[in-house]
Amino acid sequence: MIYLGIVLGLILLFILWLVSVYNRLVSLRNRFKNAYSQIDVQLKRRYDLIPNLVETAKAYMKHERETLEAVTQARNQAMTASTHAANRPEDAQAVRGISGAESLLSGALSRFFAVAESYPDLKANQNMMQLTEELTSTENRIAFARQAYNDSVMVYNTSCEQMPNSMIANWFNFKEAQTFEIKVKAERQAPKVSFS
Repeated sequence: MIYLGIVLGLILLFILWLVSVYNRLVSLRNRFKNAYSQIDVQLKRRYDLIPNLVETAKAYMKHERETLEAVTQARNQAMTASTHAANRPEDAQAVRGISGAESLLSGALSRFFAVAESYPDLKANQNMMQLTEELTSTENRIAFARQAYNDSVMVYNTSCEQMPNSMIANWFNFKEAQTFEIKVKAERQAPKVSFS
């Protein structure tokens, strides 16, 4: 009878431990999904600012239609990738897709601001200055949100890889999360938005 009590006690302890580890992995997975949501909020803000920026510049940059269209097209592609990644932040391919789309958008914005430098009236426009300031602020928020997301992913992935958590992660199909990275060195540079 004592042995049966010991065995049942050990089984109960094992089940409690299993539930504890499982719940921690679920909590960490939800934390990195929430961190991605914060990136998504800032990206939405950026996507909302870009059409206003383009509209403000259109009157001044009549001969730069290709540049304005490139920014609009890159924004639309980034929005599509962002929507896909927001629905499935645990999908590594979706996160890589948003990283690539964001790189294209950053490049288009860089070209836009380089062209805008040659329009003094545009640089002096109050709306343009305000939109530029808001875009700069948003870029900083995006950088902080990406860092928080990557930190959450690191904690989650580490927990999934550590023994004995890795066995439970494999049993319950906890997959490795993808960090938000920009792989090409030239794409790591934020778009220049100063009009000095």
